[in-house]
Amino acid sequence: HNADHTQTYKMGLNQFSALTDAEFEATYLNPKSRTAARSEDTTVNAVIGDVDWVAQGKVSPVKNQGNCGSCWAFSAVAVLESWALFKSQTVNLSEQQLVDCSKSYGNDGCNGGFNYKGLAYVKDHGITSQSDYPYTAKTGSCRIQGGSFKIAGVTTVKTCANVQAAIQSHPLGVSADATNWSRYSSGIFNNCGRNLNHDILLVGYTSNYYTIKNSWGATWGEKGFIRLAPGNTCGVCDDPSPYVN
Repeated sequence: HNADHTQTYKMGLNQFSALTDAEFEATYLNPKSRTAARSEDTTVNAVIGDVDWVAQGKVSPVKNQGNCGSCWAFSAVAVLESWALFKSQTVNLSEQQLVDCSKSYGNDGCNGGFNYKGLAYVKDHGITSQSDYPYTAKTGSCRIQGGSFKIAGVTTVKTCANVQAAIQSHPLGVSADATNWSRYSSGIFNNCGRNLNHDILLVGYTSNYYTIKNSWGATWGEKGFIRLAPGNTCGVCDDPSPYVN
């Protein structure tokens, strides 16, 4: 693959290389049963400007979800940690609390969930710190309900035009089809369908690519990030994309 100069991305060995595709999908991805109507809007709006929230210091460090399908909790917490950085607060919040405590919101711990449903829990209860409720990569019983970090509300957007407009003012949680991401190492990725199975954080946009913060550790991809071709690549515009304002 890497010798083919028509390809816009490179593949390489990483922590997933020993897994079969089926093992990778079973452990790290969560096919979502979506009731929402899918968006067919694939237009790239040229009046939207380039934005890079990592360069502007508004994105917290990359984390690692481990052998647990908790991407949705990491996506939700990444939204919150970025929102805090806009208010000049550096926080490290508890994904584990969302894994253990937000089942009544329609999430299922390591078996999958939705970033916006995790944020709905935080809107109602608040969320505590990573140090108070550390990550175990297992679904457990809820030890602490809520916490002192509060938000007033969550907004979700759909369609590529709205996602590209929203990223102008803040990072936002998105969902994607990450089935083929396991061997990604660098470049602009475009080899995917639209069977949504992974929640992440959209942190940048140009007319050539989206920049996405993943939760597979900083050694995966481009220091923990992946760039996707613009438009509705991997279905990034298909699901309600949450942000906190």
